[in-house]
Amino acid sequence: MHSAQDEARNRKLIVDLRSDTVTRPSTAMRAAMAAAEVGDDVYSEDPTVNKLQDRAAELFGREAALFVPSGCMGNLLAIMGWTQRSNEVLCEQRAHVNLYELASMSAIAGVMPRAVPAPDGILTWELIEPVIREKIYYDSQTALVTLENTHNMHGGTVYPTSVAEEICERAHAMRLRVHLDGARIFNAAVALGKSVADITRKFDSVMFCLSKGLGAPVGSMLAGPREFIKQAHINRKMLGGGMRQAGVLAAAGLIALEESPKGLKRDHENAQLLALNLSAIRGIKIDPKRVFTNIVIFDVRETGRTAAEICDELGANNILCLSTDKYSVRMVTHCDVDRAGIDRAVAATADVLAQRAPDVAN
Repeated sequence: MHSAQDEARNRKLIVDLRSDTVTRPSTAMRAAMAAAEVGDDVYSEDPTVNKLQDRAAELFGREAALFVPSGCMGNLLAIMGWTQRSNEVLCEQRAHVNLYELASMSAIAGVMPRAVPAPDGILTWELIEPVIREKIYYDSQTALVTLENTHNMHGGTVYPTSVAEEICERAHAMRLRVHLDGARIFNAAVALGKSVADITRKFDSVMFCLSKGLGAPVGSMLAGPREFIKQAHINRKMLGGGMRQAGVLAAAGLIALEESPKGLKRDHENAQLLALNLSAIRGIKIDPKRVFTNIVIFDVRETGRTAAEICDELGANNILCLSTDKYSVRMVTHCDVDRAGIDRAVAATADVLAQRAPDVAN
């Protein structure tokens, strides 16, 4: 049998770059969780949850916020709050709400995505305006625009604030709502050198995750107008998200909000180093200048192997990562991967690819 020490030692040998969702709560988070004052949150009596919600609303300059189990639920609650059944929701083609939320907007909210491809995942009003439905009674009506910042599947790209604000302004002029899937909005804020309030102020609602780069074990937040959050609270319960003594989780979320953003710059620097060193490996294509935050996606077509094959071989060498399509590998930096881990990941990748380098002459 393996001891706890053996398991801890084995974890240290693994460099887990699959996602920033794999982070483990810090010592401060664990202490806060153990000491958390709790109550029944279904009755709105958990003081730590209430404190977290108030603090999130304050940071984003919103009237209210709601603690939810996951980002997927937060996005779905926003869609339910801003739409009616048979409406359309505009989103970027590779947006998380379109690809990775089990079509919940259709299955549960009764609306359809209108997916629009955009360079680097960054929608502009010029791309959005032509696909807004005309006001014809037999057409599904456009009700909501959703943006994703940072954009996961385009390598952590960041919306210029002016672009996002123009979309909000023009959408509002057409009586459309705009929701932000800001799962990694703190990464965007660090990259832009601005506060989260400054870069999200014109959105009708914002969802952000506590459990990605911020390192909390569980949970996301949905922020917006008070009446909107009241309805989201009701719908959260309907979806099975009513939690009881959830203060043990909210306590970690409070630490995440106050302390974790300070470490995101280091994660971005590690991603830059990772991209730069990977770009020197034969068969890998990536432009380090296009890595803006903590997500590194690189092309392996010229290696003669698929992304899945390379990920499997790296996994056998204790480097964990994921394929995003047949020839693309994604690596995500976070607080549990240090500079030494980046170096090991690069060395392992070079070794794996050197074992069977492609014949360039062919």
